[in-house]
Amino acid sequence: MSRPYPVHEAKAKLSEILRRVKQGRTVAISERGRVIARVVPIEPPADLPSRLDQLARDGTLVRRKPAGRLQPLARRPGALRRFLRDRD
Repeated sequence: MSRPYPVHEAKAKLSEILRRVKQGRTVAISERGRVIARVVPIEPPADLPSRLDQLARDGTLVRRKPAGRLQPLARRPGALRRFLRDRD
C-alpha cells in the first residue's frame, strides 16, 4: 500500500486513486494524519447461483418457495370486456 492520501488531495486526485485500485492496489485516505478509509478493489463477480447462495447465508436474501401457477378466482365470460368498460 502506498502513502495515505489526505482527504483534500483524494478529492482532487480521485481518477488517479481509481486507476491504482483498478491495478489491484489498496489506497488509504487519511484525515489529520489518521487513516479513516481504504479503497480496495472489488472481487470479480461470482456466477449467479453461488452469489445468491452467499447472500442467503449472509441473511441479505430470503429465498421463497415458488408460488406455482396462479389460478383465477372465478371464470366468468366477458371479464375482459367488463374490465375495459369499467376502466374508462
